[in-house]
Amino acid sequence: MSNALIVIDVQNDFCPGGALAVPEGDQIVPGINALMAEFDTVVLTQDWHPDGHSSFASSHDGKSSYELIDMLYGPQVLWPDHCVQGSKGSALHADLNVTRANVIIRKGTNSAIDSYSAFFENDHKTPTGLDGYLKSLGVSEITMVGLATDFCVQFSALDAARLGFKVSVRQDLCRAIDLDGSLANAENAMDEAGISRI
Repeated sequence: MSNALIVIDVQNDFCPGGALAVPEGDQIVPGINALMAEFDTVVLTQDWHPDGHSSFASSHDGKSSYELIDMLYGPQVLWPDHCVQGSKGSALHADLNVTRANVIIRKGTNSAIDSYSAFFENDHKTPTGLDGYLKSLGVSEITMVGLATDFCVQFSALDAARLGFKVSVRQDLCRAIDLDGSLANAENAMDEAGISRI
């Protein structure tokens, strides 16, 4: 069980028709389902924001979606309201094979701080528990897929590498938002961290 598949945020709001739709986000689902069969350990992550989350543009008077503001923990993109706990948009995509998941990690549950990474909130200090879970199983290698390449996949991959995991990102099973060059920046950051993009 040394190798795990981490499936990042394949949720309705990140797929076409959702509140924060990633182009072609739903097209990766069949490939992810097929890939699950190759892994003993499969982890799904799920953005799970309380209503009125501080990362929502609607929570800041006079601010618009995709503006950048400074929070106590650093720069924060303001997003459209998305993946609100218990909403249809927060649900995992109906075609995703959730029965293969060993565990689902919910993130972004603290209304005062966003959480892109599957491992830490955006303060880079508060853990989600995923690191300990994987290490308790003896996992040393991680393959990542999901949404979106340039935000939650990238942050998860960088944190996993910092924690000592050997990390690969399956680019064919990810899709990006690409906000003002964010995809190129993410790819450069992952390359510099020694993450394999395959």
